[in-house]
Amino acid sequence: MSDSKFTAPMAQESVHSELSERSPVPNLREKILAIRNSLRPGQQQMADWQSGPLAISAVPGAGKSTGMAAAAAIAIARQYERLSSRRHLVVVTFTRSAAANIKAKIRKDLKKLSLPQTGFFVYTLHGLALNIANRHSDLSGLQLENVTLITPTQSHRFIRTAVEQWIANNSGIYLRLLQGHQFDGEETERLRRQSVLRTEVLPELANTVIHEAKSSGISPEKLREWSKQTTDEYAILSVAAGLYEQYQNLMRSRDFIDYDDMILAALRVLENDSARRIEQNQVFAVFEDEAQDSSPLQTQLLEILASDGDKGDNSSLLTPNSSLNLVRVGDPNQAINSTFTPADPIYFRQFCEECDCIKRLATMDQAGRSTRIIIEAANFALKWINSQWLATTNNKQQTPDNRQVPFRLQTIHPVEFGDPQTNANPAAIGRGLELYTPRDIHHTVELLSQRVIELFGEDPTKNSAAVLVRENRQGRWLAEALTPVCKEHNITLYDVGERDRRSHVPQEILALLQFCDRPHSPDYLKAALEALVQRQLIPTQDLNALASLPEEFLYPGPLAAPQLETVQKAARLCRSLLRARLELPLYQLISFLALTLNYDQAELATADKLAERVNQQIAGNSSMGGMLSALSEIVSSERFEPVETEDSEERYTRCGQLTIITMHKAKGLDWDYVFLPFLHENLIPGRFWVPPQSQFLGDFTLSEVARAQIRAALHGESTIPDVTQAWEQAKHLKISEEYRLLYVAMTRAKRLVWMSAAQKAPFTWSKPDNLQEQAPCPVFPALKRQFPECVANLAVMTKQE
Repeated sequence: MSDSKFTAPMAQESVHSELSERSPVPNLREKILAIRNSLRPGQQQMADWQSGPLAISAVPGAGKSTGMAAAAAIAIARQYERLSSRRHLVVVTFTRSAAANIKAKIRKDLKKLSLPQTGFFVYTLHGLALNIANRHSDLSGLQLENVTLITPTQSHRFIRTAVEQWIANNSGIYLRLLQGHQFDGEETERLRRQSVLRTEVLPELANTVIHEAKSSGISPEKLREWSKQTTDEYAILSVAAGLYEQYQNLMRSRDFIDYDDMILAALRVLENDSARRIEQNQVFAVFEDEAQDSSPLQTQLLEILASDGDKGDNSSLLTPNSSLNLVRVGDPNQAINSTFTPADPIYFRQFCEECDCIKRLATMDQAGRSTRIIIEAANFALKWINSQWLATTNNKQQTPDNRQVPFRLQTIHPVEFGDPQTNANPAAIGRGLELYTPRDIHHTVELLSQRVIELFGEDPTKNSAAVLVRENRQGRWLAEALTPVCKEHNITLYDVGERDRRSHVPQEILALLQFCDRPHSPDYLKAALEALVQRQLIPTQDLNALASLPEEFLYPGPLAAPQLETVQKAARLCRSLLRARLELPLYQLISFLALTLNYDQAELATADKLAERVNQQIAGNSSMGGMLSALSEIVSSERFEPVETEDSEERYTRCGQLTIITMHKAKGLDWDYVFLPFLHENLIPGRFWVPPQSQFLGDFTLSEVARAQIRAALHGESTIPDVTQAWEQAKHLKISEEYRLLYVAMTRAKRLVWMSAAQKAPFTWSKPDNLQEQAPCPVFPALKRQFPECVANLAVMTKQE
């Protein structure tokens, strides 16, 4: 797949001639050409689009949104030439902030063309679906004034209720799960396994399968049909189908919808010939950004909408004369959501391959964001990972087009001389790539702090910097360690995770209140303990063992076995919560729990706002039941979530600020200096392991096996893999995504990427003081070998100090 195979829908000469002949707007031709000529080659191919399908595979930093905005403005300008046309362009992207960003860019380009800033709409995928469903509520079945939108998670009460109902209706299968591989019938172990199944294994299976199946249009009946093709002893897909069915029944009975219901509702509308023609006749084309993150149903929705005609779908292979007016822009190498969403880069790769066959594929492979050494490091990492993958999984058979390798073979190139972007491929700071191997994580902080002080020393207002972490717990630990240094040197430290954690305040408060109301409930006790562990108020331990016998845990009798110190600490804290429930007035409970959870100032303010809201709602019914009901409604409907403002990207990338942010959240952003500490093998690519508490079921997890089996069926594989094969496929999916995440993190840097892998680090970041020898991420030693001049000599640095 290369640009050499791409035939532009309209060559530049024909752009000149057609516009000069037909343009009713004076000087429009010159203005369009001025915008086109300000673009790079890959962006120009997008701007030259006239009709039909087009795939754009873009490398990081290539200017996808800039190119798409220019192409959108030019496409709208051509519509103005067709005076009879009243159709508009639909632009779809992944997040609200990205939608706001691209909308502003399109308006700016339309202004350059002296055209009205109309003729287009920008949506998120779910916003587009909801818009269609709302316009045809009789066909979609969605009456928005009567429904509540939720985002189901493993801990959501609908999923928990679905699990309990499934257990009640399927006692035989449940007992088979309880028995596991071997079971001696001991009562304590039986209670522990019940807790694991009811609060972890089955909710996780339900949550995974609901997302995977529903977003692909797969019904519970279809899952049961697929289950007949498998031979696993637990009939995992059949169990999943039952959980999915119970969840759907609960949702319908309570007038709740989730985000997948929006897509399904829009597709129900488009099944109607008349409604489909109405919608299609309003749209002349669909442009999609971040196409690698689309699910099968979302892609189907866009294809129907982008069809120019009465066809209900475009399931057949693309042809040069296809009536599908769809431009899809993405980077399969930046697909980092497929292990926790139904998105899978295989679908966009497939679209690219089909477009390549009809010479409708372009590659935006020139990137001006990063300095050259960072580009070289990212390219090396991509090729090294793919070569290692092929060597270990494919018997060294080099198959560059294999869709299952972690990366599409796509090289980032620096921009050409005279590039329109100002300061493209900027000069490196220092060597541009710095590789450190500190003694431990505390030494990591010392080295990182020293480099930050140096970089911000001269004029901190000119540059931006960020520390990218793999886990929120790393970010929290790092923020505490860096705060004194940043205060001393007047450097602004912005911990993005701290703000995100405030959104969990209602859920944590609800968990503790439910425990206070029903302390003998194993579920409520475990949820409370999980909240306390998350806040690092009690040590991590086997919570299922504690929750299986609540009374014995809370108030052990004289004949009970002595409790460990970690258990005693947890029990003391839980008993203090129960005393507060008896001694404090109801309206003070939320504030007390917020203090108990050791909230910071911002979290306390959020808790106060929550308390005020709940007390207002229960003013006429001041009881624990009323409070729990109001709080449950707030948590389940998510009406208390912080609203993302349109300047969120700006807040994360301010000059003079050191931002601590996760690698996932950093996608789409960039900084002058990027720090990547704690690059260890146990996190990237990570350990694919079975939690000890659920190992009685076997050497696999039900949810990951089900995910792999569903995807195999969706990808058209001849057979559904058995448990062992599915577990291996799930492992490969996870490893591939972790490596893509590292690639995304490296390419966020403009002038310097600082990378480190300490010799000693925690096995788990829930216990950051428990340091052990840790192997580095496999890419890290390879980078050190490839770029020896970038390896920091810590012995020399120590002597200089």
